[in-house]
Amino acid sequence: MENIIQEPAPKFNFISPKEYLELERASDEKHEYFDGQVYDMSGASLKHIKIAVNLTIQIGKFLEDKECNVLAENMRTTNADRSAYMYPDVIIVCGKEELEDDKFDTLLNPAVIFEILSPSTQNVDKGRKLLYYQLIPSLKEYFMIDTIKQRIYIVKKQNDGKWVYHTPVEGDESIFIETIQLSLPLSAIYKGTGI
Repeated sequence: MENIIQEPAPKFNFISPKEYLELERASDEKHEYFDGQVYDMSGASLKHIKIAVNLTIQIGKFLEDKECNVLAENMRTTNADRSAYMYPDVIIVCGKEELEDDKFDTLLNPAVIFEILSPSTQNVDKGRKLLYYQLIPSLKEYFMIDTIKQRIYIVKKQNDGKWVYHTPVEGDESIFIETIQLSLPLSAIYKGTGI
């Protein structure tokens, strides 16, 4: 029987985006914001951290001397109507970084987002977060990386603006990050994780 993990209750009933940012910037802990509700972020497992580091190293090496950059974990992003503030695990941004204000901590123009799934977050990452990420005008690709099996779920924006789910990539295959024209084998992403 599959384990069903319930999403944690929100920390507040409703606050504005401005109130969230004020609280978040004063906090020692990270929280995400969705339509007025604030949620605690859970800690990351060793597998999760290794995958994030592998991605950052592989993509970072490839992007040396190119117009795109890779950012990891602590860069918050928001969508066009500021209805959500999220902390992706890894981001690719192309061109000049556009930031929300002079605090330099909220990115407006990610091109590619990677979320590393865990049993406690996968429903949010595949559901609500995906919907909010699709509201970011600059975003072109969203990769959801499984931590149980070598499997990556991919959703990409087409030229007509519609988002399309692709067949999951598994095992000895590679993902293709169209935005930066990089083919990355799953073996490199999962290196050292035992998955």
